[in-house]
Amino acid sequence: MSQHSFKVKVWKYKGKAGWYFATLPKTLSKKIRSSHGSSEEGWGRLKTTATIGTSNWKTAIWYDTKSQAYLLPIKATIRKKEKIEEGHTVKVDLTLEAAHTTRHLGNWLVNQSRSSSTRRISKT
Repeated sequence: MSQHSFKVKVWKYKGKAGWYFATLPKTLSKKIRSSHGSSEEGWGRLKTTATIGTSNWKTAIWYDTKSQAYLLPIKATIRKKEKIEEGHTVKVDLTLEAAHTTRHLGNWLVNQSRSSSTRRISKT
């Protein structure tokens, strides 16, 4: 498990859906990607627990190749409860779980600790 805190300005995606995001600092994103990159799911997604103010929720951060940083989506219920609007600076606490994955590759079973690069491969 790794914990990170940072302050960031909230921005709104200009597209039709109008999602709100917090872009993690590039130095923090680089650190997270180097230690948790092997745990990324589709589209550079990492599961996390986020806290802003008194609100705590399970979510995910997404790696954005354009900004070279992770994006944290901030859902409407959190924005309303914490009175967050576009342009507001918020303090974010993230907790990334050091999970363990098991995958089948043909007849082989691959176990990998998400907190390290250790892999154990065995025939099933």
